[in-house]
Amino acid sequence: MTGPDKTTAAAAATPAPRVLSVNVGMPKDVSWQGRTVHTGIWKRPVQGPVPARRLNIDGDGQGDLAGHGGEQRAVLVYQIQSYAHWQHYFGRGDLEYGQFGENLTVDGMADDEVCIGDRYRIGEAEFEVTQPRVTCYRVGMRLGEPELPALLVGHHRPGFYMRVLTEGRIHAGDHIVKTRNGPGALSVADTDALLYLPDRDLSKLRLAAHIPALSPGWRDSFRDLLTADTAAAVAPVAAEPAWAGFRTLRVAAVRRETSTVSSIRLAATDGRRLPPARAGQYLTLRLPAAGQPVPVRSYSLSSTPDAGTYRISVKHEPHGVASGYLTTALQPGAVVEVAAPRGDFVLDEGTEPVLLISAGIGVTPVLSMLHELATRRSQRDIWWLHGTREPREQPLADEAHALLKALPHTHEHVFFSAATIEECHQYGAHSGRLDRHGLATLSPPTDASAYVCGPASFMTDMQRGLTAMGMDPGRIHTELFGAVPSLNPGVVGQPRRSPHQPAGPPGSGPLVTFARSGITAPFPTGLRTVLELADACDVPTRWSCRSGVCHTCVTPVLAGDTSYSPEPLEPPADGQVLICCARPATDLVLDM
Repeated sequence: MTGPDKTTAAAAATPAPRVLSVNVGMPKDVSWQGRTVHTGIWKRPVQGPVPARRLNIDGDGQGDLAGHGGEQRAVLVYQIQSYAHWQHYFGRGDLEYGQFGENLTVDGMADDEVCIGDRYRIGEAEFEVTQPRVTCYRVGMRLGEPELPALLVGHHRPGFYMRVLTEGRIHAGDHIVKTRNGPGALSVADTDALLYLPDRDLSKLRLAAHIPALSPGWRDSFRDLLTADTAAAVAPVAAEPAWAGFRTLRVAAVRRETSTVSSIRLAATDGRRLPPARAGQYLTLRLPAAGQPVPVRSYSLSSTPDAGTYRISVKHEPHGVASGYLTTALQPGAVVEVAAPRGDFVLDEGTEPVLLISAGIGVTPVLSMLHELATRRSQRDIWWLHGTREPREQPLADEAHALLKALPHTHEHVFFSAATIEECHQYGAHSGRLDRHGLATLSPPTDASAYVCGPASFMTDMQRGLTAMGMDPGRIHTELFGAVPSLNPGVVGQPRRSPHQPAGPPGSGPLVTFARSGITAPFPTGLRTVLELADACDVPTRWSCRSGVCHTCVTPVLAGDTSYSPEPLEPPADGQVLICCARPATDLVLDM
């Protein structure tokens, strides 16, 4: 088979664009870093004419249809000139057609010349350019160059996708004839840079958001960027955390709410008022007295956000080191280390109805919201929906009831799943679980903003129920106590395991704490990034490029510093880190 290293010189002399190779491959399972990845990036040249159809070329397939394939991404194109560039950059002479996962290896059609919406005739088929390549770790996996996804963007050589307008046969040697220029003359390289690089040209961003041929996913991303830029221009600067890292607070009071839940009030050690929080935010506590390694846990505020002190209400979980210490051993006068209030699960300032929906200890952040509504003497229509097993297991019930009674427009609905009929009557509660079926019987207003907190299955059920009733999903806000669900595109057959210490001897590097997952471990020798440590601990992670491009892995930093290798193409906001290319420079606490 003739590879690109043998054809570069001849190809460079050819004046008109042409197809050098048509490459296809069906998805297969590939072992990678102890995982199994289902991918179609392994492409091989085919001989003779091949039909190009609406969804792909015959004999070709994609393993991850969320990011690749489909009508808008039917055919991936990469240029022989870029092959030559990477051969020189990496000092390699072993690259073969299809190795970048492309369906068409072409001579010409440079990324800084081809524009979104350009149309081309190749053989019997006609194509339209729809978007740059999706930045993805799998191209780095295919070539054994993990930084390649970032390099494709940084060097402005991503390649691009086309959709098939007219089906027909194509083959190596076909000339490529442009039949129409795309509107706006926005090149593939410029489009790619708009999404992934800093210092965006606002005029190009507006143009990209309105090019009809651009795939809907990219167009929506540009519209989101425009919306964010507009909001940033008119909105006040978001408040930074009230202090960096952890500070010492004094335990002012401990109150037993139920047999398993205790409320803990925290105050400044110097007697001054603590900075106000926002209703729905949480505190992260580091508890050296609770054991080694030092547990770090997050708990929602359950009090009035501007009380001058903070209150959390903690449920004693079975075998819970931190919750056991806080609910059975902690005494007034003790000190704990606390990070400033954080979190985006916060009450808005609108006038529409409010649904405060919770289950179990998930009551805490919505109770804080109820406190704020009461402090404002809100005239909004307020619905309080809470599910628990029985009256004895409902913490802070009297407090919530009193706040609701003090407000003019409220609806209170409590569900007992394990109480007697007599107890339900006595407390004015519904019998059974608070689920989407029970929710539907209440007919809450669908123009409301909903705030939902509780176990993950409960929140999913509430989201489905509210959406089925006609509520805009954008108005449904949820808060997870634990780690966010994983997003690892292409990884298959991975068993779910609880987070744990990494295998092997303990590391000697800085301590890394995954606060939501309850794991603290020294950074091991031999690992390159915080993401690799999270993977080794089975901490749920979210990533796509694994090279500092896509920002899927962006994570709040509660304390500590990091260094980058490679440097991300666009740095995250202050107080956040891209764990896919970051190493701990000091002891590090992450909100994951």
